[in-house]
Amino acid sequence: MKRNNLKRITATGAVLIALTAAVSILSVSCAKKTAEPDDASAAENAQNSNRERVIAVFVPGIVSGSPVYEMLVSGVEKAVDEAAGAGANVRLQVIEAGTKQADWGAKMTTLASSANYALIVSSNPALPEIVDPISKQFPAQKFVIFDSYFEGNPAVTTFRYNQREQAYLSGYMAALVSTSGMESANKDKKIGLVAGQEYPAMLNVILPAFLEGAKAVDPEFEVDFRVVGNWYDAAKGAELARAMNEAGVDVIMPISGGANQGVVAAAKEKGFYVAWFDDNGYAKAPGRVVSSSIMAQERLAYEKTRDWINGSLAEGTPGTVGIADGYVDFVSDDPLYVEHVPAALREKQEALLAKLKSGELVLTVK
Repeated sequence: MKRNNLKRITATGAVLIALTAAVSILSVSCAKKTAEPDDASAAENAQNSNRERVIAVFVPGIVSGSPVYEMLVSGVEKAVDEAAGAGANVRLQVIEAGTKQADWGAKMTTLASSANYALIVSSNPALPEIVDPISKQFPAQKFVIFDSYFEGNPAVTTFRYNQREQAYLSGYMAALVSTSGMESANKDKKIGLVAGQEYPAMLNVILPAFLEGAKAVDPEFEVDFRVVGNWYDAAKGAELARAMNEAGVDVIMPISGGANQGVVAAAKEKGFYVAWFDDNGYAKAPGRVVSSSIMAQERLAYEKTRDWINGSLAEGTPGTVGIADGYVDFVSDDPLYVEHVPAALREKQEALLAKLKSGELVLTVK
């Protein structure tokens, strides 16, 4: 074997001489560049900066018919379209994970492990706990999750709405309606909340604040709290709402995803009132929906996605936004609200909102 190698080398001596000369020239050339900028690195950086970045919107549910996710997709899409129109090499992909929470972890892992997405954007209070271990498996993957709060992971950036303010507004109006002379109000000081599932933000913030707002009207109020067990069973939502109404509840706030439609259907059937949460819901059942406390999900999703694309997002830190920032509000100018809710109640609600906006009443979230 050595003899054959030697023969090859001998036969190609001229080539070796030429290569030796070339190597010498190259060595000199490289030596000269040690004190100059790394042109290859600069070229690589330029190439990377122009490489397509794909942003995935992970929807833990179905977009259609879910205002929270419709606003999420719309806000991210606006930021991506705006950046692409200005010359950025970025595009959007929307992935619907379905309503079974048990499947979300596996589906999120598939996205992260593919390394196809520069950023994964989502919205759900339960997601940070699912994403945290996944991000440790794939540390290069970046996440932005709205409607949630999580600390301690530099790859996970979260933003929550001050849902104490939001639920307080809803509870206050629900109690005003319940104690009013409106047609379907009764004498029982009892309002209701139907949740899709139990989770920390619901049990520690939304439910207590809903009751807190009601007690600001009358300290004897109580909340009938019931859980669907998932985010899609409209029949179960209707069943729970009917039972609550029969137990004396005259205003119900549903936060149960697709099951909300069952609550609304039961309200039309039985005649009780609905306090809508997260977007403007008056048109869903005119005369039955008596309040709408909202969060500006589309605006926040747009702004934070835009910041990430521009490189100005403070990653890995949680943020809280609320009424003072304009991200939480109460819809008081809808014609259906004005038509069906008495002026005296609307004036009291407006006075409460003014106190929250001015800082006279401060409702912090821990």
